[in-house]
Amino acid sequence: MTTIAMDRIGRLFISLQQIKQVPRMLAEAAPSVPNTVRDTEVPQFFRERFVRTGYRPLHQRWRYYFLSAFQRHNETVNIWTHLLALLVLLVKLRQAAEMVDFAGDRHSWPLLVLIVSAINYTAFSVVAHLLGSKSELCHYTFFFFDYVGVAQYQYGSVVVHYYYAVEEDFYSRVGRVFIPVAVLLSWCSCLGCCYGKYRNHSLPTWVRKVGQVTPSSLAYMWDISPVLHRLLSTPAGQDDPAAVYHLGHIGFFISCAFFFAFPVLERIFPGRCDILGQSHQLFHVLLSCCTMFQIHAAHLDYVGRREVYERLHGRGDAALLAAVYVLTLLVCLLIAAFMLWKAKRLLDRQAKLK
Repeated sequence: MTTIAMDRIGRLFISLQQIKQVPRMLAEAAPSVPNTVRDTEVPQFFRERFVRTGYRPLHQRWRYYFLSAFQRHNETVNIWTHLLALLVLLVKLRQAAEMVDFAGDRHSWPLLVLIVSAINYTAFSVVAHLLGSKSELCHYTFFFFDYVGVAQYQYGSVVVHYYYAVEEDFYSRVGRVFIPVAVLLSWCSCLGCCYGKYRNHSLPTWVRKVGQVTPSSLAYMWDISPVLHRLLSTPAGQDDPAAVYHLGHIGFFISCAFFFAFPVLERIFPGRCDILGQSHQLFHVLLSCCTMFQIHAAHLDYVGRREVYERLHGRGDAALLAAVYVLTLLVCLLIAAFMLWKAKRLLDRQAKLK
C-alpha cells in the first residue's frame, strides 16, 4: 500500500512539474507580436484619413497577420464585423437549404446566387482587412479581390430583384435589357474600384472615392429599380410581407453608402476613432444588416410571389441567370488580375527609382 501511495505521489509531482512548464512552452510557441505603429511610420499608401495610430508594421511573417485578428489595431473591428457576418450567412445558407429545394426547384436558384454572392463578398472583405497590411503588393491583391466581391454581390442583388420582386408592367418595359445593363454596371463597378485603388499614389482621395462610389451607385440604382417600382405602385393597405424588409434594405444601404463615402466620425474626432468608431466600421455593420434584410425579403418573395415569377420567367431563365453570375465573377476576376499586373509594374518602377 505504501509503495502504491508513493508511486501515485510521484506521478502527481511529475504532472505538476509538467503543468508548470505550460506557460513557458506557450510563450516559446507563440510568435512575438510587434507593437502597432503611428501613421508616420507606415507609407502614405496605407494611411487612412484622420486615423493616427493602430497601424500594423509591414513585411512581417504571414503568421503575424493571421494572428493579428486577435490583436488590438485599427483593422480589428473591420475584420470581425464581416467575419461575424460571414458566419451568420453560412448559418442562413444552411437554414435555407433545409427549407428550400435548391436541387429540384430552379426558381430557387436566384436566391442561392444572392446568398453565395453575399458569402463571397464578406469572405473577400475579411481577407483584405486581415492580410492587406503585409506589403503594397498584398494590399493591391487582396483589396482588388475585395472589389470583385462587391461587384459580384451587386449582380447577386439584381438577380433576386429582377426575378422575384419585379412587377409585370416593369418587366414588359425593361425585361430584355435589364440583366445585360446590370452585368455591364457590375464590371464597371469592379473596374472603377480597382482603378481608384491603383491610382491611390497619384490621385487625391476625393477623386479616388468618386471613381469608386460613382459606378457602384449607378449599379445600385439600376439594381433596386424593380423594388422601388413595386413599392411605389403597390396600393396602400395591400398585404406585402416583404415590403418592410425591402424598405429596411434600402435604408441600410443608403446609410452605409454615406459612411463609406464620408469619414464623418474621424473628421470630427481625429485620432479618437483609431481603434473603434471609424466610419468604415459603421459601413461594415450597416452593409451586413442591409444584406440580411435583403436575403429575408428575397426569401419572402420567393415563397409568396411564385405565381407572378413563374408566369414571367421561363423554365430556363433561372439557369441562365446562374450561368451569367459565373461569367460576371470570372470577368471581374480578369479585371482584378489586369489591374494587379499594372500595379505590380508600378511598384517595380518605383523600386528601381529608389
